[in-house]
Amino acid sequence: MTNAGIVASAERLDEYSRNGFVVIPGMLPADEVSVLRDSLQRCVDEDLARWGENYADRWMVHNLMLRGREFERILENPTMHAYLSAILDDKCIVYAYTSSSMPPNGSNYSRRVHVDCPRFIPGYTTNVGVVFALDDFLPENGATYFLPGSYQSPERPTEAEFSDRAVQALPRAGDGIIFNARTWHSGGTNTTSRARHALTINVCRSYMRQRFDYPRMTPADTFGRLGAVGRRFLGFNVRMPASLDEYYLPESERLYKAGQG
Repeated sequence: MTNAGIVASAERLDEYSRNGFVVIPGMLPADEVSVLRDSLQRCVDEDLARWGENYADRWMVHNLMLRGREFERILENPTMHAYLSAILDDKCIVYAYTSSSMPPNGSNYSRRVHVDCPRFIPGYTTNVGVVFALDDFLPENGATYFLPGSYQSPERPTEAEFSDRAVQALPRAGDGIIFNARTWHSGGTNTTSRARHALTINVCRSYMRQRFDYPRMTPADTFGRLGAVGRRFLGFNVRMPASLDEYYLPESERLYKAGQG
């Protein structure tokens, strides 16, 4: 799958540039949203059963590409890639693929004021966050707060500044949020009796390290189902040789493909 003729909106890219985040309507069709939501709740339940109710990442499922084909397909979402190509480049890779679900009458680890990238390089973006909303984000169910323009400063905002100036992004189910990973943000608190679900992908430059060794941990059948975009996005074009035999392979067989940045 490619970008399928989808072009990133200049107006929304301008909003992203001003604020450090932007809501992108209709990144997922409604029928796909319902399947993903049910599957994600199953994954949350499985992880809670395995790790208990009190582990730090409760309600945040890691490495979703390994938890079902419906999550694999997200890796080649054409709208996401149109924006990533415009903001980073068309060689960028997954740093982490997780979820961020707000439990009923509660919150999760994202509730702290934080950034998703520790590096500050003036005028240069190393990481971009992508959120796929599987429920409507509402003030009462923990919609994420973002501090507009904060990605342009190396300084952490004060609690008072964040409280006074942060705004909640309110995508509908099926919409997405694209944000600079240096934008200070915080998950809200879900005061409803229904979980609020979302998928999240942190994307980085092709020369950077991933949180996990995705090419090594991804099963062969998953690799086989992905197209060129999905394989590249998981890091299959930037693998390191593990021996001189691999290092001296013909160019067509090398693990690290030419032109990756």
